[in-house]
Amino acid sequence: MRLKYYRLPCTYSLMAAPIPHCHFTTPSTLPNHPMLKKARLNPHLQIPKFAQKPIKTPSLKEVCKQASLQEAFQTLTRLFTEQNSLPFCLEESYSSVLELCASKKALSHGQQVHAHMIKSSAVCDSVFLTTRLVFMYGKCGCLSIAEKMFDKMSQRTIFTWNAMIGAYVSNGEPLRALNLYREMRVSGVSLDSCTFPSVLKACGELNNTRCGTEIHGLAIKCGYDSIAFVVNSIVAMYAKCGNLDGARQLFDSMTEKDDIVSWNCIISAYAANGQSVEALGLFRDMQKVGLAMNTYTFVATLQACEDSFFVKLGMEIHAAILKASHDVDVYLVNALITMYARCGKMNEAARIFYKMNDKDYISWNAFLSGFVQNGLYEEALKFFHDMQDADRKPDQVSVLNVIAASGRLGNLLKGMELHAYAIKSGFDSDLQIGNTIIDMYAKCGNVDYMGRAFDRMLDKDFISWTTIIAGYAQSKAYLRALEFFLKVQMEGMDVDAMMIASILLACGGLKNIPYLKEIHGYILRRGVSDLELQNSLIAVYGECENIDYAKRMFESIKFKDVVSWTSMITCYLHNGFSNEALELVYFMKETNVELDSIALVSILSGAASLSALKKGKEIHGFLIRKGFILEGLLANSLVDMYARCGDLENSYKVFNCMRHKSLALWTSMINANGMHGRGQVAIDLFNRMKDESIIPDHITFLVLLYACSHSGLIDEGRELLEVMQYDYHLEPWPEHYACLVDLLGRANRLEEAYQFVETMQIEPTAEVWCALLGACRVHPNKEMEQIAAQKLLELGPENPGNYVLVSNIFAASGRWKDVEDVRVRMKGSGLKKNPGCSWVEIGNKIHIFMARDKSHPRSDEIYNKLAQITETLKTKGGYVAQTKYVLHNVEEEQKVQMLYGHSERLAIAYGLLGTPDGTPIRVTKNLRVCGDCHIFCKLVSKFFERELVVRDANRFHHFDKGVCSCGDYW
Repeated sequence: MRLKYYRLPCTYSLMAAPIPHCHFTTPSTLPNHPMLKKARLNPHLQIPKFAQKPIKTPSLKEVCKQASLQEAFQTLTRLFTEQNSLPFCLEESYSSVLELCASKKALSHGQQVHAHMIKSSAVCDSVFLTTRLVFMYGKCGCLSIAEKMFDKMSQRTIFTWNAMIGAYVSNGEPLRALNLYREMRVSGVSLDSCTFPSVLKACGELNNTRCGTEIHGLAIKCGYDSIAFVVNSIVAMYAKCGNLDGARQLFDSMTEKDDIVSWNCIISAYAANGQSVEALGLFRDMQKVGLAMNTYTFVATLQACEDSFFVKLGMEIHAAILKASHDVDVYLVNALITMYARCGKMNEAARIFYKMNDKDYISWNAFLSGFVQNGLYEEALKFFHDMQDADRKPDQVSVLNVIAASGRLGNLLKGMELHAYAIKSGFDSDLQIGNTIIDMYAKCGNVDYMGRAFDRMLDKDFISWTTIIAGYAQSKAYLRALEFFLKVQMEGMDVDAMMIASILLACGGLKNIPYLKEIHGYILRRGVSDLELQNSLIAVYGECENIDYAKRMFESIKFKDVVSWTSMITCYLHNGFSNEALELVYFMKETNVELDSIALVSILSGAASLSALKKGKEIHGFLIRKGFILEGLLANSLVDMYARCGDLENSYKVFNCMRHKSLALWTSMINANGMHGRGQVAIDLFNRMKDESIIPDHITFLVLLYACSHSGLIDEGRELLEVMQYDYHLEPWPEHYACLVDLLGRANRLEEAYQFVETMQIEPTAEVWCALLGACRVHPNKEMEQIAAQKLLELGPENPGNYVLVSNIFAASGRWKDVEDVRVRMKGSGLKKNPGCSWVEIGNKIHIFMARDKSHPRSDEIYNKLAQITETLKTKGGYVAQTKYVLHNVEEEQKVQMLYGHSERLAIAYGLLGTPDGTPIRVTKNLRVCGDCHIFCKLVSKFFERELVVRDANRFHHFDKGVCSCGDYW
């Protein structure tokens, strides 16, 4: 804001101020003025010697207009030195220099002038000069001295009040500015037009629309509403308060729109409120009017270019700036850096940044923020060090950005280092930095430090509470998240959708249905439900295995988006209803909702679960037709889908097409080979991956050990566990140990497996004992069976599969009383055995069969076909039913009939009925294939000349010409 001052009569003439020598230093005889104790005065300026003949020199006012502090001080010194020949107005001279100091924010120079004014007694009774000093100190950020000057004034003009109100506003004290304005009104001081900009800006900063509207009314009453800069201030106030309609209405009502400031003001208003299209539309309208653009126009318009959609226009504006002027203002250059960073053009931003001669803090911070905004976190940390090397002391904005970058990288050490720096610099008291520190610790997974950082914060806002609750929920500290949510309610704070989403995440993690329903009720009562929360409720009910509530929630949504459909599809998949998930896809297509990559990944997962190869190929074709880039999660899902559908060849095709193979993709391909019993190929892939300098993780080693387990690669499995621990310093999970126990047990090295369990570095879990007990089923060992069964039921009493395994082990040994005891315990725990079922994809439909199932429409044909198959295998292949695999205490003939009715046989019989001769039949079973059905499948592949691809709970079996790919090792 530029204050208006009227020239007062000049009371200080040459004769009134006889100063023989005037240098701008403070002599030892200068009074000890309280306001100048902290002043640091520069050495006196060297005065050049002037020629004897008269020469025309520019006036002090003209020199100050040229904005040169050094020349202004030289001219003022010359005026005092040659006062006999150069009469001048003392007030005007001081006023011009003080105004220049204010514009340059040159506090030390301003204090020198003030010191000289005290010496010359120029300030003693001059309201005009004292007002100038208030203005100068306010502009230079020295609010305390400005206040002292103001308070000591016995007389004040409207200009004095304006200067002090402006000082409060420019120093971030809008509330004090409004309080002073009210005091001025009570004092009866008449307002002028210059009062309004500062007061209106204070209203905008406080988001006080009511006060701003009152002052707008006062401006109309006083007749100042026709003055352009007053109207511009009102427009800016409404925009700052979020009332863009009011700002636009006022702008449109202006009869004359030839003031560039008015256009800049309304363009800035829309840009600052994220309405880029409207801002840029106004920019086009301004161009049509033919107004010349200035720096502020360009800055406001560049601010509107907020993402890559506007990059072309941003580049056009950049070209216009270069065409308009070769000397570009630093503020404008900073706006260009920010624009290119927002649009993702960091190379362009770098080119501009490194060409700058004079970089200020905003320049450095704009470029640093660009790295963080574009996910270039490593580059952000490196640039931060470059900034320090350039002797730029990091400010709060710099520290805020690098703390955020450390969190995104999960770099706890760097984050702690920056936290320490923030404490040392006093930045940690800043609310925004405090919230970012909490978020950083949450993303680094350190909930203890996160909690401590939160407790250290003196002032907490709603974002602080939202961040800590989200941090606990995302770090699986679900109970702590719920505890803090309760504190929020006790504090009486409003709860928004984001906080509730974190609480829903905690409910899902705890699988706490009662609390989930309570939160659901809270959402409905408070009326905070939106589509995003409704989608979250579907997902969380699904995680809590409450399909009915999830379905009801889904059906209650009138306008479903792609997330709604994806949440319900995922809910079905999570709970084992893959067929229902794929059926829902057909309904989704009818609604014309566009599928996104996340939805497609879920659908591919459903196809993989069902081994629905045709459906998987349809989705693959859809991805190609719609132009989806096959990389990342989509590529991984395709590889996994083809592998789980038994089509390893297409898995390789997708894998080989990827130019940049991630760790996840390599792991998917290794797992694909493992589940198909190709352990050595999986190890070869792992070695290729290492040659590409890709570092494996826990999951990579888990699928490798799984591959070794199903291929009998004992030495290789042991070696891989050692490589994991000693070469990559990864601590094995219980699942890794379980794989090695399974590997040793399958190879009939039970004693060795048991010794390994006994000497494990961690306490053996249920998974480890389950692996040992499973080995005892293949290679009976009564003593070890008893130990493993007891441990398994102690450690995993909530898993029905554990009871079934123990029961089957006892049944195989004829221990029917023990079998009954186990079944009673299982029933008492409220657990049920998952019934065995198999399914086959025929005619673009999944056909599901249970054991001895007769629900299929073609059931009679299926059983007749199965009888023909069994008879053929008996006569040609010598097939005899292996009743030892029937773990029920029934008669022998009944055992035979039970084997004949196994679900996979029904699926194979229907496959032979419903597919052309010579084509493969793909069957999936949810349990392990029994030994008798394994023999049955081998004989079918030989005598009916069909390849059978059977996926059971453990692995794939490729039956061809009487041989299985597993080598009878499963």
